[in-house]
Amino acid sequence: MGKVFVEVIARHNADGSVRPLSLKWEDDRVFEIDMVTDVRQAASLKGGGVGMRYTCKISGKQVYLFDDEGRWFVEKRK
Repeated sequence: MGKVFVEVIARHNADGSVRPLSLKWEDDRVFEIDMVTDVRQAASLKGGGVGMRYTCKISGKQVYLFDDEGRWFVEKRK
């Protein structure tokens, strides 16, 4: 278990909200985020750490994307 830090392109709105648009995986593949279905303060149960958790749909799959004070990561799957 662990986490993978990723590059994220995000829109920062005038109201202070943040909307991630795409992420770059550790092998340099870029994935567009189709939809954000939930945003909440949460802990990463697999990778440790606390931050804003974005529940995202990427190519039909649910992915938890975390923003931990400006460092973005996803939980590493086995």
